[in-house]
Amino acid sequence: MRKLHACISLAVSLALAAPMLMAQTGPAAAGDSSIEMLMPNTDSRMVSPENPTGEKGKGAMRAPDPADPDLSFSKAASELGTGWKVRPFIKVPPHSTVTLMDVDGPGSIKHIWMATSSNLHNVGRASVLRFYWDGEATPSVEVPISDFFAIGHETYAPVNSAMVVDNPMDAMNCYWPMPFRKHSKITFTNDSDTVLPLLTWQIDYQTGPVPSQAGYFHAQFRHGQPQRNNPSYTILDGVKGEGKYVGTFLSWTQLSHGWAGEGEVKFFIDGDGAFPTIVGTGTEDYFGADWGFTSTYSTLYTGNVLDHKSATYDVGAQWSLYRWHVPDPILFHKDLKVTIQDLGWWSNNLYRGLDDDFASTAFWYQQEPHAAFPPLPSLNDRAER
Repeated sequence: MRKLHACISLAVSLALAAPMLMAQTGPAAAGDSSIEMLMPNTDSRMVSPENPTGEKGKGAMRAPDPADPDLSFSKAASELGTGWKVRPFIKVPPHSTVTLMDVDGPGSIKHIWMATSSNLHNVGRASVLRFYWDGEATPSVEVPISDFFAIGHETYAPVNSAMVVDNPMDAMNCYWPMPFRKHSKITFTNDSDTVLPLLTWQIDYQTGPVPSQAGYFHAQFRHGQPQRNNPSYTILDGVKGEGKYVGTFLSWTQLSHGWAGEGEVKFFIDGDGAFPTIVGTGTEDYFGADWGFTSTYSTLYTGNVLDHKSATYDVGAQWSLYRWHVPDPILFHKDLKVTIQDLGWWSNNLYRGLDDDFASTAFWYQQEPHAAFPPLPSLNDRAER
């Protein structure tokens, strides 16, 4: 009888915990058990070059016009007329900004697919995404397109994770949920001196109520080089308010020979001073590996995806690393700072501080308003050292 009572108690506890687990992990972590549930108060929408407003019944309305340079496939559709593939992509002039999404809420973005050049060199860091929620003046997301989609060093590598998927050739997908209550605006800026001949996108979203406790999605890019006498790089700082940290992408170039991944990732939470509340045991440990990065891997939540052909950790070795805190978000209520140490070894088995090149993208949710971001590095300062 005691065993029966214990089993019943366990079943009740699990049933009560299930909604909380789903709220914390989301469909990507636990499997979308609600896929069969109907949603009478929610509608599916998409913005794309063929329906830039996302309005109901307004897709593929362009008539072929070979004289209009904006209608890139007019010639191909000239014998078919209206309703066919006339504007599947756009061209972006140098030093210009285009709007990809500009819709009223409430709603939530569920999936973004984007493609530009088949080779992201000199394109990825020059192309900047900015997301604005509910009419805010400064963006909640400000990241070069390559780093936003976990492509480091402007070099494509396959990513097959829960939140980001990159497929050949340079096709970029993300599945971060992005709720908005009043308005959503997404822009794309070409900071280069040359025209971008192709930009295409599909942003799938749903219109409908947003839970009161849902936070706003944020992402911030940084690029820097720590000093050997203080080998610490800041991934994120200055975040204020209630929120949860959900992901790190690191584009890391070694500037010294030898293993350089002894540094620990530290989370300073809610007023921590000199010492953090959460600290790991090494760089490769944080990204889900051990004994160095001996091979590439891409899993649901951790990845080392760029095959740099340098098992000996030479100068110039490049790493593209992601860690999604989806089942295990870092919760904060007042403030947050995230750092990583840049540590290697001397031949006498003592740590040595390094000055490697780091470019990072931090992903988190929080209440608005958000604190001001540091200025986005110039295009020259975004480049690899």
